[in-house]
Amino acid sequence: MTNTLRRNALRTAVAALIALPTLALVPLTAHADALDNITKAGVLKVAVPEDYPPFGAVGGDMQPQGYDIDMAALLAKSLGVKLELVPVNSANRVPYLTTNKVDLVISSLGKTPDREKVMDFSAAYAPYFQGVFGPADIKVTGPADLTGKTVGATRGALEEIALTQMAPNATIKRFEDNNATIQAFLSGQVQLIAAGNIVAAAILAKNPPRRPEPKFVIKNSPCFVGMNKNEPRLLAKVDAAIAQSKKDGSLEAMSQKWFKAPLPAGL
Repeated sequence: MTNTLRRNALRTAVAALIALPTLALVPLTAHADALDNITKAGVLKVAVPEDYPPFGAVGGDMQPQGYDIDMAALLAKSLGVKLELVPVNSANRVPYLTTNKVDLVISSLGKTPDREKVMDFSAAYAPYFQGVFGPADIKVTGPADLTGKTVGATRGALEEIALTQMAPNATIKRFEDNNATIQAFLSGQVQLIAAGNIVAAAILAKNPPRRPEPKFVIKNSPCFVGMNKNEPRLLAKVDAAIAQSKKDGSLEAMSQKWFKAPLPAGL
């Protein structure tokens, strides 16, 4: 090959290289794995509630306490790292996750289609449901058993609306807020109460003479641990820890401690 031919070939090769898309010349960056990052840092950062007992609140010693706080501690222990609690509210808990201020959200978080677009969810770890509650001596296992019985409910609440449709033969006494509904139950104005399980837990925490035991579930909406999408290794670790806590009784103990009730069947 003559010098002229060599020069022409070199020019052609250089021109072809310059013509390549810029992206082709940029090395691909590996995706940062959340589990590796947590392990490397030695810290699990968890978004938790601080004003929503019994899931999360500030105790008399000014330290966070509640079901979600205990769950966060359980997961940190299972991962072998320290726990950093990050207080959040309902509005900012998801943004804290998606902007990587936290690794997980454990904040009485329900699963919705909109949330599933931006985050992944673990297996259910906590009960959250609306149901009918009443004293042990009142035998009720479903809506049909409410015929002839009086049930207190807060007007306009999800459980009041649903129960009206489910139990047309029940006598439902409607009150304007949760406090009035609770007082009606405690004073004996109504035999049973339709409410969320956290309302029942709040009543039980006061050790009243009339204790609201769960009778049946009106609507079930359990809580899940939230994490950023496409983190399969972290999701698998969290799910394994939840499964183990159900198997060894840790989750049952937490439910008894904070909700004063057993975990619902099938959680």
